[in-house]
Amino acid sequence: MSDVLEGRCLCGAVKIRVEGAHDPRPGACHCRMCQRWTGGLFLCFEADAEAVTVEGPVARYQSSAFAERAFCSTCGSHLWMRDTDGEDTAYDLMPGLFDVAIAWPLRSEIYADRAMAAVRLEGDHTRTTRDEYEAQNPFIDGDV
Repeated sequence: MSDVLEGRCLCGAVKIRVEGAHDPRPGACHCRMCQRWTGGLFLCFEADAEAVTVEGPVARYQSSAFAERAFCSTCGSHLWMRDTDGEDTAYDLMPGLFDVAIAWPLRSEIYADRAMAAVRLEGDHTRTTRDEYEAQNPFIDGDV
C-alpha cells in the first residue's frame, strides 16, 4: 500500500512520515526482548526505508547483533525496530504513532506460544511458535 501516513511520538518532538510502500497490517512479537522493551508485546508494521522520513530527537539502541530499536529522546516513545545487518533495511514502525492505524487488522504473531497471559491475541491471523520462527531465522540467537 502506498498512502501517505503521518505519525508522531507522545510529546510531538519526533514526526514520522511514510510516503510509499508499507503494509498496513501490524504484526505482533511475544519474544522476551520485545516483552522487556514494551512491557507486554511488540506491534509493528513494515515500511520501505525509502518511504520513511523522520524528524526530531531520535535515540537508537543496538538491541542485538542485527537490529536497532529507536525511541524519542525527549519522551521515550518507542518508534521502530530496524535491521542493521544485511540488505533489508525496512522500518518496523510502531502503529500507535499513526492515528489511521486504529482500523488496521492484525497480520501475524511470532513467538505466539510465549505470549503473556494478559496479552494473548484472538482472531484469524498467522501464528508462529518460538521453535518455528527460530528454525526459519537461524541468525536469531534464541529468545532472550
